[in-house]
Amino acid sequence: MCFLRRPGAPASWIWWRMLRQVLRRGLQSFCHRLGLCVSRHPVFFLTVPAVLTITFGLSALNRFQPEGDLERLVAPSHSLAKIERSLASSLFPLDQSKSQLYSDLHTPGRYGRVILLSPPGDNILRQAEGILQTHRAVLEMKDGRNSFIGHQLGGVVEVPNSKDQRVKSARAIQITYYLQTYGSATQDLIGEKWENEFCKLMRKLQEEHQDLQLYSLASFSLWRDFHKTSILARSKVLVSLVLILTTATLSSSMKDCLRGKPFLGLLGVLTVCISIVTAAGIFFITDGKYNSTLLGIPFFAMGHGTKGVFELLSGWRRTKENLPFKDRVADAYSDVMVTYTMTSSLYFITFGMGASPFTNIEAVKIFCQNMCVSILLNYFYIFSFFGSCLVFAGQLEQNRYHSIFCCKIPSAEYLDRKPVWFQTVMSDGHQQTSHHETNPYQHHFIQHFLREHYNEWITNIYVKPFVVILYLIYASFSFMGCLQISDRANIINLLASDSPSVSYAMVQQKYFSNYSPVIGFYIYEPLEYWNSSVQEDLRRLCSGFTAVSWVEQYYQFLKVSNISANNKSDFISALQSSFLKKPEFQHFRNDIIFSKAGDENNIIASRLYLVARTSRDKQKEVIQVLEKLRPLSLSKSIRFIVFNPSFVFMDHYGLSVTVPVLIAGFGVLLVLILTFFLVIHPLGNFWLILSVTSIELGVLGLMTLWNVDMDCISLLCLIYTLNFAIDHCAPLLYTFVLATEHTRTQCIKTSLQEHGTAILQNVTSFLIGLVPLLFVPSNLTFTLFKCLLLTGGCTLLHCFVILPVFLTFFPPSKKHHKKKKRAKRKEREEIECIEIQENPDHVTTV
Repeated sequence: MCFLRRPGAPASWIWWRMLRQVLRRGLQSFCHRLGLCVSRHPVFFLTVPAVLTITFGLSALNRFQPEGDLERLVAPSHSLAKIERSLASSLFPLDQSKSQLYSDLHTPGRYGRVILLSPPGDNILRQAEGILQTHRAVLEMKDGRNSFIGHQLGGVVEVPNSKDQRVKSARAIQITYYLQTYGSATQDLIGEKWENEFCKLMRKLQEEHQDLQLYSLASFSLWRDFHKTSILARSKVLVSLVLILTTATLSSSMKDCLRGKPFLGLLGVLTVCISIVTAAGIFFITDGKYNSTLLGIPFFAMGHGTKGVFELLSGWRRTKENLPFKDRVADAYSDVMVTYTMTSSLYFITFGMGASPFTNIEAVKIFCQNMCVSILLNYFYIFSFFGSCLVFAGQLEQNRYHSIFCCKIPSAEYLDRKPVWFQTVMSDGHQQTSHHETNPYQHHFIQHFLREHYNEWITNIYVKPFVVILYLIYASFSFMGCLQISDRANIINLLASDSPSVSYAMVQQKYFSNYSPVIGFYIYEPLEYWNSSVQEDLRRLCSGFTAVSWVEQYYQFLKVSNISANNKSDFISALQSSFLKKPEFQHFRNDIIFSKAGDENNIIASRLYLVARTSRDKQKEVIQVLEKLRPLSLSKSIRFIVFNPSFVFMDHYGLSVTVPVLIAGFGVLLVLILTFFLVIHPLGNFWLILSVTSIELGVLGLMTLWNVDMDCISLLCLIYTLNFAIDHCAPLLYTFVLATEHTRTQCIKTSLQEHGTAILQNVTSFLIGLVPLLFVPSNLTFTLFKCLLLTGGCTLLHCFVILPVFLTFFPPSKKHHKKKKRAKRKEREEIECIEIQENPDHVTTV
């Protein structure tokens, strides 16, 4: 092996080139030996994966258990809101709170909520009889807690010019019923039973009161409707599998009954399926719990696994037909498995980073862990189980057996005596011709279409300007979408779309969005409440809010009663002996914590209640309120925290969902840069980085324009987009940069001819498999469908439209290949001339 130095090239360039070629040939040699090993022991490599699947698959059925804690899955794992909740619960335990108006400031435990909505144009206040009947029916339920909260009216119309904001009419009323279930598992089971009965009762009352619309919600409703997606999607996932099997089988078929491989397409998809089953078994054996976000794993794994299947089939078609089938399998492995190993490694690295401690959302972490196991098993099953199937199919082809019926293909003389239909079914497609093609596999319909029609069209000089304009439009929309990204994630996006929880949330958003939820304002350190400056600071902090404050009420009480409380003893004495003993102020006892040191009483902590005025985008404004109040707790002299149970899901959610994508993207970029001077060709990696960035930003921007929020599902799809783009662009680009044709146009035609069939087969199967997700009534599957459709569409656009055109404009140059071929042709002509002069008789023999 010799390396010729290009004129003017530095010595370091030669050494890098030598190192790249040595590494590449070493990897190809290893994959060639792996292919030989599989072809010599196909039964072993077929049996081991099957045994693993049976073993772990049965364990998956026995150990299946759904995840019951939705907050643990989708709320940020490490957030300030959870710390604030712990502090608030330790100061003011919920089971000691007697206030009926504000007991939902902490995690409320078991509860039932109902919104009663009047018909359009009607007044809910005139439906008092129906409301009271509903209320009495709930209170009469067994094991129900004899208290309720009628804490909100919705769609309120006030009396014009009313100074005291008198209510003229309202469209809806929301009532909440709490259960005392803390401290006992038995009480929790009773509470769960009560909630089930509560939901059944609401459905029954809806039938009785046709003039009212009832929307109910219980503490377990979110989890139930989250898990409902998996139940609704079961049949649709099976339909997706059937569609992918059909597409793979048809796309692997040929008119040639000898060289067509329909069963290999079928077995390839089944190979990916059994690898997913094995990964699921390992997950459940390690005490994993199923959740609906894992519904995306079969589609993610299928998109990568079938790519390896179709690439191996394309590699088989590129091998020499006159070689023994074992050597052909080894050559296919040498040609395909190097790139497939690299892309599988990148899958493992990116999802491994998603499973790292840096990821703050447990659902994303669990998904990425499962995806890493699936990718490893996928790779193992492709080269072992599917490789063994390829060996058996190659043996049948070498012995001239029919690819479908597995019977011996008859001779041409025998076929001539049979009907036309029999000749069509049993002919290998080349017996009727007078000569054999150098590559009979070029009759595959996709390869024929690309070679004879598409390659010439896409490289036409008149098509290229339109492709450039198309890319500019694509980039413009992508950039516009990226500028509109916002943290609008909502837990409703993960629920079944026709579920009671979604209906309840939509009505609540429509009629109860004028005010934020009740925010607890907790002062957790002793404070000089009698000091005028402290009173002014409290007023300033509460400005802009509707506040329910014992402090404000107490100041007014002192003013009306003409009581002086300018020092600590007078302030606390009047508070305990006068203010808190009044019936109208007794509920404030739960909002103040006293401590006694000797004969002196102190206020060590207290709480207020704040409600902010909001618009229709309630969640965004509540997040803004939270972000404004927290810094004030550090800068002001008053030490306080603010909390509401919804803060647990809102707290830094935007940062939590973007960090894994950034980490995964950084991991891909780092790997590609580290291999920039090692793997195949540096310009190949450069083009790969540009292509992946373009596809990722395109999916992100178009996803935003399609009203897809940044939640954990869209986050996982963005991580997958990085790998899916590399999976399909890498073989195309590396074949292009290594091609030795005279022009870039010829090189891109060669690349499309070699890898275009596998890319088109895989992306088509992938997109067709997504269609059944449209018919699952779930927001989660809608998000999954939109993101994966954009991923497949953008990747297909780049592989077949953008890259084939742009690569004809920009480096790498192919001039040195042309010069090399000219030099070799000139040298060969000189040698022939010398031979003719030395042996003139040779000319006559020729």
